[in-house]
Amino acid sequence: MRKGNIITRLSIAALTLTAPAAIAQDIHFSQFDMQPLVVNPAFTGMFYGKVRANAIYRNQWKSVTVPYVTYGASVDLPIKSTDGGYLAGGLQLYKDQAGDGNLSNFTGLGSIAYHKLFGGGLDNYSGSDLAIGLQFGYAQKSIDLSKLYFGDEFVNGSFVKGTTAEYKYGMGNNVNYALVNAGLCFSHAFNESFSFILGVGANNLNQPTDAILKKKNSDVGLAMRYTGTLGIVWNVSDKMSLRPAVLFQTQASAVEMIFGNEFHYNIGEQYGDVNFTPAIFVGGWMRGGDAAMLTAGIEIKNMRIGVGYDYNTSSLNNASNGNGGFEIAIRYVSPYSVSHTRRSIPCPRF
Repeated sequence: MRKGNIITRLSIAALTLTAPAAIAQDIHFSQFDMQPLVVNPAFTGMFYGKVRANAIYRNQWKSVTVPYVTYGASVDLPIKSTDGGYLAGGLQLYKDQAGDGNLSNFTGLGSIAYHKLFGGGLDNYSGSDLAIGLQFGYAQKSIDLSKLYFGDEFVNGSFVKGTTAEYKYGMGNNVNYALVNAGLCFSHAFNESFSFILGVGANNLNQPTDAILKKKNSDVGLAMRYTGTLGIVWNVSDKMSLRPAVLFQTQASAVEMIFGNEFHYNIGEQYGDVNFTPAIFVGGWMRGGDAAMLTAGIEIKNMRIGVGYDYNTSSLNNASNGNGGFEIAIRYVSPYSVSHTRRSIPCPRF
């Protein structure tokens, strides 16, 4: 293969690995409210209890040779009460892997958020919460070139591994970089029946270079990603609540919006803290121009267990044979003890 063709192929690979919608920066969770620290660092500590732990698993596009698999896990908790507010901290990890070349992305983020409370009591949802959050972390993107075949390895009718010129032109197996993210959110409860939360965030504030294709004096950095969220809890009766939400993201020229509603129904009498009433839920969601999604699950004994599936509606539907993504997620919140000082959480949507 001619040198020019090799460079062209490497350029295409580099664009694929560094695109604004790259997997590491564009995590597609149907149950995005089950990974709140991915959505906005200001959501750190915004729950009713002592400690919150989340885990999620996603398997997408089984029709390809090696499907996309994504794992996410987080833990967060309030760490210090202040006059009229509290400080919270958390840790978020996620990883995904796909393809014959094991294209892999790992990210670890530490979060800190300060919440200022306005009005309301300590034992019910009321008043307002204004929060600011920061995240600092590490990311690694890698690919195993030894598992891939390239045109210049095709010699005398068969592939001869190790003859490729990819390394010569500077394509390595991995790249490591730091990440800085920030976010703001405001939540408010008008009364016991209606509350909302509004958040904005910015990721990749330091715009790190994440290209596996190494270039001298490269000024190409990972574009900042901006996020907006709106969530509502509307208790239409003692048993039923509507919980619509919108997630909007934009990065460089890529734009994504997820919107829909969760129907939440209490199946038992309240016991203990008001956040842990046994319930079932079903949600319907759309990812604009990409997928239709269904979520469902149960909340019982301080745990929320949910499953999700999205059906591909984009132009890639033929390539995926209609296969979408399956998810399973779990959340556990450690409840307050009888003597524990409690915090007001105006809107528990995220």
